[in-house]
Amino acid sequence: MINFNFQNTTKIIFGKDTEKQVGEETAQFSKKVLLHYGGSHVEKSGLLEDVKNNLKNAGVEFVLFGGVKPNPRVSLVREGIELCRKENINFILAVGGGSVIDSAKAIAVGVPYAGDVWDFYLKTAVAKEALGIGVVLTIPAAGSESSNGSVITNEDGGYKRSYGTALMYPKFSILNPCLTYSLPNYQTICGAADIMAHVLERYFTNVENGELVDRLSEAVLKTMISNTPVVLKEPENYDARAEIMWAGTIAHNGLLSTGRIGDWGSHDIEHELSGIYDIAHGAGLAIVFPAWMKYVYKHDVNRFVKYAVRVWGVDMCYENSERTALLGIEKTEQFFKSLGLPTRLDDVNLPEIEKRIPEMARKATEVQPLGNFVKLDAKAIEAILNLAFAKNNL
Repeated sequence: MINFNFQNTTKIIFGKDTEKQVGEETAQFSKKVLLHYGGSHVEKSGLLEDVKNNLKNAGVEFVLFGGVKPNPRVSLVREGIELCRKENINFILAVGGGSVIDSAKAIAVGVPYAGDVWDFYLKTAVAKEALGIGVVLTIPAAGSESSNGSVITNEDGGYKRSYGTALMYPKFSILNPCLTYSLPNYQTICGAADIMAHVLERYFTNVENGELVDRLSEAVLKTMISNTPVVLKEPENYDARAEIMWAGTIAHNGLLSTGRIGDWGSHDIEHELSGIYDIAHGAGLAIVFPAWMKYVYKHDVNRFVKYAVRVWGVDMCYENSERTALLGIEKTEQFFKSLGLPTRLDDVNLPEIEKRIPEMARKATEVQPLGNFVKLDAKAIEAILNLAFAKNNL
């Protein structure tokens, strides 16, 4: 285990009816906020109206700013920055999932910055200050409700890039599992893949002797494996929804990164897919992660064996550890498929995908190779993406 600092300043307010506290919580930070959201789901469910009334009752003014799409766009972020400046807003309330929260974070660091907000995502600038952020979470997936990061897509060139700073930690996040009852199944399963991927990025590390975090990570994975099928059959099963919502937060709040160096190669590869093709992030991860596993597992077969045995209950084959490792990868893929997720590039409609693989590999490695568990250059990324085709799969 390596040295680490751990600090997460987000106040989590978890449970039934907790969204009714949004006005009280927001009023502690500002009397005028940008109310940032996506679109029809929060409107049709009545949540947006409830939040507005709650803010009014707490004496908090708000300026509405909707329109966030999955894989949030920098063009909308720029609009939000100008709106905050015009209206003298110093706090953003994000009502939605990871895309809305990530967009809010980008706006928050962009308002006090004299340059273009995309500079942060190009890593050519460092944020020195930011507006405050609050969250009412509607989709457990990205973990952005208590993380220090944001991912934004630039339509100009199809680039999807991340930026992180402690300034991006939300001041509070309200998590009511009941708000996820009406989620379409596809959003639920994409969220499950995203949560599991956040854990896997941290689990596959070259740092040894991190038994506690390994066990915590395995517990989160097993929680997702047992509860996701339940909510697909019983959408209003509160206990299962609550387990998934809390797992999504734990997966990405920094706890599972303590004492180790995560990989993040699969996330960066997927960003190329969704940056160009705008597919759901979780769906892209369900395709990329098993292919990445097949490409890198020989680097540390024992860690993949541990994963197979502890997470998936694979019987240890002492005569052939590679067989055990590969069975764990197969179980991962089978689980994603059982939920209804794509696990091959052939499963989704991505025009001219084979022709664009070299482009994606080049863009992904413009700054440096990807990953930490195994360093991936452009050639390696091409190989992984080609493994994700049914015809080339192991």
